[in-house]
Amino acid sequence: MSDLYLGGELLAEVERNGFVESRHSGSVVVLDADGEVTAWAGDVLGPVFPRSSNKPMQAVGMLAAGLTATPAELAIISASHRGQPAHVASVRGVLADLPASALGCPPDYPLSDDARDAVVRAGGERSPLYMNCSGKHAGMLRTCAANGWPLAGYLDPAHPVQVAIRTGVESLAGEPAAAVGVDGCGAPLLAVSLRGLAAAFLRLVSAPSGSHPRLVADAMRAHPDLVSGTDADGHDTQLMRAFPTLLSKIGAEGVMAAAVPGVGAVALKIDDGAARPRLPVLSAGFARLGFSLGDFSDMPVMGGGVRVGSVRTVW
Repeated sequence: MSDLYLGGELLAEVERNGFVESRHSGSVVVLDADGEVTAWAGDVLGPVFPRSSNKPMQAVGMLAAGLTATPAELAIISASHRGQPAHVASVRGVLADLPASALGCPPDYPLSDDARDAVVRAGGERSPLYMNCSGKHAGMLRTCAANGWPLAGYLDPAHPVQVAIRTGVESLAGEPAAAVGVDGCGAPLLAVSLRGLAAAFLRLVSAPSGSHPRLVADAMRAHPDLVSGTDADGHDTQLMRAFPTLLSKIGAEGVMAAAVPGVGAVALKIDDGAARPRLPVLSAGFARLGFSLGDFSDMPVMGGGVRVGSVRTVW
């Protein structure tokens, strides 16, 4: 596997037409409101690459380095957006007078089917602006500009903006990064444990009002449509709409982290990188804290346009 991972336990299974179609193992950790581990499965202390679940922490590092941004801008900086028109406009807003050509993320079409189709019908081409991590990259560039740091080379782990971001991530996670990789967007990617990831999310929602961590958490919860979009698979958006105090951020390769102030936090990774077990496992984690995610605990499996099974946790 591409991510650092040591393996876990059986967490979920997919049932179709009365038969178990697949099983998914992984690891999950549950922290209470005081940050104490109350439940876990698998390896929650070994390092993983949280992928885009790191974005809220990276945004905190940017704020600490001098970034100034509105709540909507902080939300898109922390987002894995779908390239919908509002997302692209928000990224342009973060860039302000900085050129889009400075973005170091690869050109792409929007992840949203409707947005992609609109671009193609209009004769548009792939653009770094459409790439789902462009908000994060725009935030990095804006942080560089605020400090007079060079825009060129901003993705080098030794660049001042990446040094500042690493400080922010490590401070929130409460542990040093175990490794530095390269994310799908080309940015440096820091490996931490699932316990560290859950602790970071709990600190984001529990920080004092007006502090950098709280500014990011409040921005994402105030603008959930910018975080993952309004498509059916925009689970961060759906969760934060349904539970306004909850902070959620998915990551590639089966990662997810979420926290609720006064309740606790859950972080998980599915071994094979599958996305569909994430919500049932997350729901099982919050159930151990007495917090119900309702319908998110039972994800349907469709066949021929009707429900023929479900994805359920076995943890």
